[in-house]
Amino acid sequence: MERTFKTNAKCAGCVAKIGEKLNHTPEITEWSIDLTNPNRTLLINSSLTDNEIITLVSEAGFKAEKLA
Repeated sequence: MERTFKTNAKCAGCVAKIGEKLNHTPEITEWSIDLTNPNRTLLINSSLTDNEIITLVSEAGFKAEKLA
């Protein structure tokens, strides 16, 4: 299921740190972060719940907020 989250990632290094968490989670099939978007949008395909995704991003040291 594809979902969108607002993040506070600011640079490629931030994306890499988040990626360290997301890339090692089998339930996530695909993800990307658009740093050109003011919301720094995380687009993710996963069977995880929204809260589980937010927790993973938080564990990487960043914030995520579900977008409609």
